[in-house]
Parts: sequence; structure tokens; C-alpha cells
Amino acid sequence: MSEILARAAGLVLGYGDSIAVADGEFEVPVGSVTAIIGPNGSGKSTVLHALAGIVKPRAGSLEVLGAPPGRQIRRVSYVMQTVAIPRGVPITVRETVAMGRYASVGWFRRFGDKDQRRVKRAMERMRITDLADRHLWELSGGQRQRVYVAQGIAQEHELLLLDEPLTGLDIVTARTIDELIHSEHENGHSVILTTHDLDEARAADYVILMGGRVVAAGPPGSVLTDANLALAYGLGALHAHAPDTRSLDDHAPE
Repeated sequence: MSEILARAAGLVLGYGDSIAVADGEFEVPVGSVTAIIGPNGSGKSTVLHALAGIVKPRAGSLEVLGAPPGRQIRRVSYVMQTVAIPRGVPITVRETVAMGRYASVGWFRRFGDKDQRRVKRAMERMRITDLADRHLWELSGGQRQRVYVAQGIAQEHELLLLDEPLTGLDIVTARTIDELIHSEHENGHSVILTTHDLDEARAADYVILMGGRVVAAGPPGSVLTDANLALAYGLGALHAHAPDTRSLDDHAPE
């Protein structure tokens, strides 16, 4: 396998008549935790959607696992932000997690022992085994987020994509998901996530800093500098020794 997990050059992304990412260039290493960070409207979720094959490049090139995004669907697992579930929808936690196996098994084939073990292990890792028979709509937002991540890791994958997996969560859920993020390499997997949290970005192996374009990409120490953060967040008055810069979105333009 190539040592490069994802590669972009001259990447332009957009929706309709709007350009979300004007220029993008990065090379994400295999086996890493990569954090995509930037203010609201900076293009970080758009880059993640492009890596998942949901958004097609307007210009430039983008490869994931050596092929255009979307070509490696069975090797890439994508977990969106928590989605509201209408009250009364009769789907259980176990059934939701089991959907992660459909990409490999299909919708109508019976699960084998391997599939059952994969679902069981995913629920154990996300600490939701005791919730297996509960309906999804009965759960708290944090519990549902753990269910969605469990569904993601139940799928066969080499790359796990997570869209703001730690935003607004209770401490148990945040710690559980964070532990997963930083242990996936033990299974030979890579993780790319979007985040608002500078501490989470600093804990990553690789960072892509967004500001309507790729402001900088590389190891956290070389990317998350005061100068780069000022460019990304448009903060000319960003203080070099601010007491708390873990999340800058409260001060960032939309």
C-alpha cells in the first residue's frame, strides 16, 4: 500500500454557484489521525465530503486510497454528525449498528458469524451493549452519536471519516470516541475528522487548516502557528498567548 492515504492538488470544491474551497493541496499519510480544522464556513466539512465522494471536485485532483473518491466505498466508512430521529421510529441500537455490515453483506443476505462478531465488538468499543434493544429515538444525543460511530466501525474499512464527532457531547461519549480515534491505527486504520477544537487538532498526527482554502497542511506544530491561525480565522488581533484558544469559532466569521 502507498504511504499516502489521500492526496489533493489544485483542489476546487463548491455547491451550486458558490465556491467553498478555492485551492487545496495536501498529502495525508497512511495510519494517521488527521484533523481538518477551521472556522465556520471555511470548507472543512466540504473537504471531508469530497474525501467521502459526496462532493465532486470542480477542478484539480483528489485521490483516496489511490483512486478517485467514491471508488473505494467498501474501504471507507463515513460517520456524519448526529441526525435527529423522529419519535416512534421502531429501529433498535443493534439494528442500527448492524447496518454498517450492509456494504459487505448486502441488504437481504443473512449475517454470518463474522458479521455478528463485528457488530458485537463495535457496540462494546462504543460502550452501548446495554442499549442494544433500546430504540434509537429514546437515546440522548451523546448515546446516538456513539451508535453512529459503532455503525461506522462495524463496516469493513481502512479509512474512518468523522464529521465533528466530538462537538457538544457529554464527557463519557467524548472520551469514548476520542479513545477510538487515537487507537484505530492499532487495527491498521486511518482516521480523518473535522473539529473546532485546537487541542484535538494538536493531538492529531496531521492537520489541514482551512480558511476557504488550505491555509496549511502538515504536522500540528508546523501548521497551528499564530500566523497561520490568524490567516485562517481572519483574526488580526489573535493574541499569541491567549489563555484559551481551544475553540475559535465563537469569534470567527460565518
